[in-house]
Amino acid sequence: MNATTYDDAATYSCAFCGEPNEIDVDISAGARQSYVEDCQVCCQPNVLRIGFDNVGRVHVEAEPES
Repeated sequence: MNATTYDDAATYSCAFCGEPNEIDVDISAGARQSYVEDCQVCCQPNVLRIGFDNVGRVHVEAEPES
C-alpha cells in the first residue's frame, strides 16, 4: 500500500492583479481549507480555497474578499 504524499506549496493568481503568488500549504489543517491571504504584489486580500485531489496534489482558487 502506497502512502499519499501531499503538496506543501502552491501558486495562485491574485484575483485583483493576476500576478502569481507562492504560498506554503499547511497540510495538517485538513483536506479543505479557506482563509484570507494578501497578494504579495498588490497587497489586496484574496480568499483562498485550498483542496487536495486523491493523489495529494494541491488545488488553489482565489477570489476577491468582499
